[in-house]
Amino acid sequence: MTHTSDLLILEENVKVRFILVHKRWIHFAEHNMDKYVIHFLVGCEKDVLIEILTQRCNSQRLMIAEAYRDMYGRDLITDLKENLSHHFKEVMVGLMYPPASYDAHELWHALKGVDTEEKCLIDILASRSNMEIFQMKEAYLMQYNTDLQQDIDSETSGHFRDTLMNLAQGTRMEGYADPSTAAQDAMDFGFHNKTVIRILIARSEIDLMNIRQRYKERYGKSLFHDIKHFASGHYESALLAVCAGDAEDY
Repeated sequence: MTHTSDLLILEENVKVRFILVHKRWIHFAEHNMDKYVIHFLVGCEKDVLIEILTQRCNSQRLMIAEAYRDMYGRDLITDLKENLSHHFKEVMVGLMYPPASYDAHELWHALKGVDTEEKCLIDILASRSNMEIFQMKEAYLMQYNTDLQQDIDSETSGHFRDTLMNLAQGTRMEGYADPSTAAQDAMDFGFHNKTVIRILIARSEIDLMNIRQRYKERYGKSLFHDIKHFASGHYESALLAVCAGDAEDY
């Protein structure tokens, strides 16, 4: 299915709902219709939004965002931020970033927030390959017009800063990375929402398969099961769709 047909499905779904609620929608000017389409898309049709955005790879989601801008003259990420809320918004917005841009976004907020989020910095810098670190530094510079290592140097201190600076160089010897580390993070912090979102969004499909397997081996229950226990509503639905558990997990 193409990105254009994805948008047409979304728009048709919205229009059907709009007809049911406002039977005289045909009298609206086209630009007003677009306004209501966008409103219902990101404001009401959350199940459709989850279904499409979680079932597409990152490059397809980027094409959807481009088509959205072409069709409506609006930025999809901005509309998601304005119309969604809480952790559900974090998941949906996070899915719209390329992996390196998402990492850069998380690092910037971890460094520039009211309190430095040490765990976020470690999670990202310690788990990325040298190539991924190079790409995230490029994305960081492009998005925020500042150098990642300079920000680490100015916003952290002591041995922690030294460790992060070494990781950010992206020159480590690379070997096998145990995916259970990510699963351990999710439970060590009492199913910390930001950690879980970061883990699920930033990992490839193969990584997620390994994470699900190791998680189940370690804790005796599936990641899918714990998401259902700790999350709720559309936030739960979005995490479950990204997690894509095995048949027995359902």
